[in-house]
Amino acid sequence: MGAETALRAVQHDPAAQFFAERFRAAVAYYPYCDISAATMTAPALILIGEADETNPVEQCREMVAHARPDGAPIALTVYPGVHHNFDVALLTPGARYRGFWLEYNEPAAKDAEEKRRAFLAAHLAETSPGEPTAK
Repeated sequence: MGAETALRAVQHDPAAQFFAERFRAAVAYYPYCDISAATMTAPALILIGEADETNPVEQCREMVAHARPDGAPIALTVYPGVHHNFDVALLTPGARYRGFWLEYNEPAAKDAEEKRRAFLAAHLAETSPGEPTAK
């Protein structure tokens, strides 16, 4: 549930005004994108495989397409032919678990790591803790 938690942590929440510390960016690997009309308070990066049976990529595409324009940006990277858990090297070869196919994909995992590092470097360098994020 880490990816969903990351997305929810940067989703607009009226209760967030009561917390001094806020996330400045979020990276979500293959999340379940069920946040409708998402308004993000910090930039988010979603990394997901096109062939993910566990968390359908279409939900992420819909979430990004319907994100509120007054929110922080959401970047979506979709890896063609790639399955859930694509960054878990222990899933070589892939395996079926609870009816879903899980499989490591080295090119996608390496690309996702590069994108994650670049995204966090760019967005964490822009602000300091406690400072609001820029759109």
